Amino acid sequence: MIFRLTIGFAALILATAAIAAEQRPGAAPAAAVSPPIASAPTVAATPAQLALARAVLVESGVASSFRLIIPQYLEQIALSVTRTRPEMVPDLNLVLAAVRPEFDKKVEEMVDSAAQLYTQRFSPKELEDVAAFFKSASGRKYVGMQPVLMSDMFVAMQAWSQKISVDMMTRVREEMRKKGHEL
Repeated sequence: MIFRLTIGFAALILATAAIAAEQRPGAAPAAAVSPPIASAPTVAATPAQLALARAVLVESGVASSFRLIIPQYLEQIALSVTRTRPEMVPDLNLVLAAVRPEFDKKVEEMVDSAAQLYTQRFSPKELEDVAAFFKSASGRKYVGMQPVLMSDMFVAMQAWSQKISVDMMTRVREEMRKKGHEL
């Protein structure tokens, strides 16, 4: 359940970013703003660029979202194992606590990978601008409000998607009825 929520939030974040990019007055469509992933050049970044990209990841809260994955996966393992083997709870809790630091360290691997990706998509000047935004009062508020906004959007998106699903099926039934088919 938690893993599905994490993926759902990730999809929501990506969709929200694409919609926001398209809705800015005078902005180019999202496809023009962000070229397809396959076209990203693989130029080695300088240590300074990587440090700046890491700063953006940390200040924006993206790095924190990577850190949330480890306890979620450990919780999934615990639920999965103890559902069928409740007698293992004490030993499993000890094992999970013992392995967590090992996997917490692996989060830095993802931060490094993401930093490399950021350096391929943003110029050093753009990274500086983004880092400056996230260090500003508005940027800090933006990051602080993300959990609340994501929760609000998740609820709104559930209601919206349910309504769209019903409305779409109603319209398809109407059109199929015109063609002599009952669904």
